[in-house]
Amino acid sequence: MKARLPDRIRLPLAFDPAQLAADLAHFDAGDWTRHFVTGNFEGDWSALPLRAPAGETHKLRMIYPDPTADRFVDTDLLDRAPYIRAVLARLECPLRVVRLMRLTPGSRIKEHVDPDIDAETGMARLHVPIATGPGVEFLVGGKPVEMAPGSLWYLRLADPHSVINRGAEERVHLVIDVDVNAWLMALLLSAARSGRSGGRAGCSRS
Repeated sequence: MKARLPDRIRLPLAFDPAQLAADLAHFDAGDWTRHFVTGNFEGDWSALPLRAPAGETHKLRMIYPDPTADRFVDTDLLDRAPYIRAVLARLECPLRVVRLMRLTPGSRIKEHVDPDIDAETGMARLHVPIATGPGVEFLVGGKPVEMAPGSLWYLRLADPHSVINRGAEERVHLVIDVDVNAWLMALLLSAARSGRSGGRAGCSRS
């Protein structure tokens, strides 16, 4: 039987944390929408749509990663984030929903699964931490994933996962849903073979 990809892989692309933070500063409180699955979290978990299903204008539907959608468009909010637009341009695979996702201090995302999010079945979710710190813990399969600002990660979120923010600052990730193509699968396989999965050195928990 073919071996599965690891449940976490750090990809060999990295982005400037200062420029990511500068783009984040272009948004204000009114741009964020509280997450729609209220049973999955405690506190304040919200999202900001940068790319959404084509034709959607309702805030909740714009942040929903509809697995049945087949057309996606950039939102007006992406115009405020030129560096994030450049980050997305580095990904040579079809982009689906793209969101900034924020978890405030003292909040937690309860353990849950996203059954459609598994690169080996065709859809992947990539994370780029923008704001994070040592008080934030992201668990996949019960084990922490430690991610530094500006790093790019694939996480198999069809597995159980949870997040808690015990820190004093907001945790914000750029979260990118993509269709897996040959370019991305080759990158995942190469990174997995090189041992770029997990790892604690030099990273803050996120």
